[in-house]
Amino acid sequence: MSEFLGSADPGAHEPIETRQQLVDYILSGAKPRAAWRVGTEYEKVGVLRETGAAAPFSGPRGIEAVLRGLAERFGWEPRMERGRVIAMQRGQANITVEPGGQLELSGEQCESIHCAHRELTDHVREIVTVGADLGIVFLGLGIQPLSGADEIEWVPKQRYEIMGPYMSRVGELGQCMMKQTATVQANYDFSDERDAMRKMRVAMGLVPLVSAMFANSSISGGRLNGFMTFRGHIWTRTDPARCGMLQFVLAPDAGIEDYVEYALDVPMYFILRGGEYIELTDRTFRAFLACGRGAERATLEDWALHLTTLFPEVRLKRYIEVRSADSQPPEMMLALPALMKGVLYESDALEAAWDLVRRWSWPERVEAYDAAHRHGLRARVRGIALGELGRELTTIASAGLKRQARINELGEDEGVYLERLHDLVRHGKSLGRLLAERWESEWRRDIAQLIAHSTYQVASAIR
Repeated sequence: MSEFLGSADPGAHEPIETRQQLVDYILSGAKPRAAWRVGTEYEKVGVLRETGAAAPFSGPRGIEAVLRGLAERFGWEPRMERGRVIAMQRGQANITVEPGGQLELSGEQCESIHCAHRELTDHVREIVTVGADLGIVFLGLGIQPLSGADEIEWVPKQRYEIMGPYMSRVGELGQCMMKQTATVQANYDFSDERDAMRKMRVAMGLVPLVSAMFANSSISGGRLNGFMTFRGHIWTRTDPARCGMLQFVLAPDAGIEDYVEYALDVPMYFILRGGEYIELTDRTFRAFLACGRGAERATLEDWALHLTTLFPEVRLKRYIEVRSADSQPPEMMLALPALMKGVLYESDALEAAWDLVRRWSWPERVEAYDAAHRHGLRARVRGIALGELGRELTTIASAGLKRQARINELGEDEGVYLERLHDLVRHGKSLGRLLAERWESEWRRDIAQLIAHSTYQVASAIR
């Protein structure tokens, strides 16, 4: 699912003339149901096998060397910036690098989770193979387990030279978010404005529940951090102008214009001209649209870029992006895209999922959001544990996937990717809870035990 406008998009580089163009840009992503796809983005942290410290980006045993190995051995095409390899492309898929060296696969647009399964299986095999020769392993965790932000090398991208200092000004944990955390995100299509906002409303309503179900970052700095998803908590201390839940989305009459109004008032990071980033952190997009910057005027390409720099828990671009889950081990990585596909792409499931959370007040949602970060599935709303609601949600999603009837060569529908998630919520324990328990008992607070347990394996069953 493409992030940016290109030169082939009509008017991409022309100054924006009307506010309606901003709405129309988002609506241009609308597709008939037959063309709906799922796109998944998988981030993972890499560490040095011997120590558990974050793998550097530079050097013979760094993430850049992993990228070069993927190009040499598996046919990925390097993308360069200032003479450094900072991304890879093969077909419709891309591999990019987050600010702290987290490796991200942005997969192709898949008709089913079975397609994503094949793609992820190949990706795991490739990065494990290349990493093994460099002494780098990749972990199924939502955060770097040992290294702090100050100990992690910045990836040398121009955009991070602007974002990094800005993050330190607007939030106490913004640079931790950039350099330490990892997530799995899933992207979904919509048919029209009504469909887009209905899906946005349900996905936003489910944020506390999804955060709890996929909590997997309870250990950082070599110790328990007091949260089931510390990654989720970090986002609440990153940048209040562009992060968190969006209350207006939950209103029954909310429209795309409301999202545009929100986005207009978020401070910008930059615009891109001639391959160079120009910092614009001193103004909102609304101000840039009204007054420009010197000779520069706001274009739809600038708007598309700006939308990618907003980080609410559910994001609207030309598709809908669900962002509330910690990164997972390979065998759990497809649970999020499967769960939300089961909910968002089947009308009865969408309504049933909304029924789980529709009665919560805004203060209850905020309280549940914070409690999910700290307590995971044991957090409660109106006396009901999120684990209990998680069981209902996985049942709803499984039924939705069954009705969608996407069958693999074994005769299985996409509900097969929810089996491990079913087991977790049935016992009321996220992966973060299980890690914390093992850390204090059988692992005896030994980082080597955590690394061994969390390391991606070629033989991992991605199911």
